[in-house]
Amino acid sequence: MKSKIRFKNCKRRGEWAELEFIAAAAKRDLRVSKPMGDSGSYDAVIEIQGRFVRVQVKSTTCIRPGGCYKCNIRPSTGRPYKRRDFDFLAVYIIPEDLWYIIPARLVLDGKKIAIMIHTTTPTSRWAPYKEAWDLLCNYRHRTRP
Repeated sequence: MKSKIRFKNCKRRGEWAELEFIAAAAKRDLRVSKPMGDSGSYDAVIEIQGRFVRVQVKSTTCIRPGGCYKCNIRPSTGRPYKRRDFDFLAVYIIPEDLWYIIPARLVLDGKKIAIMIHTTTPTSRWAPYKEAWDLLCNYRHRTRP
């Protein structure tokens, strides 16, 4: 289902995307929590058998020539994320109603400020992470949020 939702304010769109992530995770029977406030480096926590997985949620509607979507991965503070700030990046491609669940280690190299996602190319770099919700369930790194 293609989405026509538009937001005038990026903050509001981010809050909405976080709620969409929580709903999508709940539909997949994942235990999800939302930290209080918005000063943390992650937006949601998934609990799997007593383990906690930190998720940073981003969204995009920005389609580029060639049909790929640009998703900024820097925080609004301007300070780059650090390697240990979160475990997964969840990118919501709003017009396509698609989620990409990407391990943080692949995007937190200190240089990337955005990633380009080709939703219709099965051999693209991010294709293996399209709707890859199972990665959240199988992650075994952290024990506390």
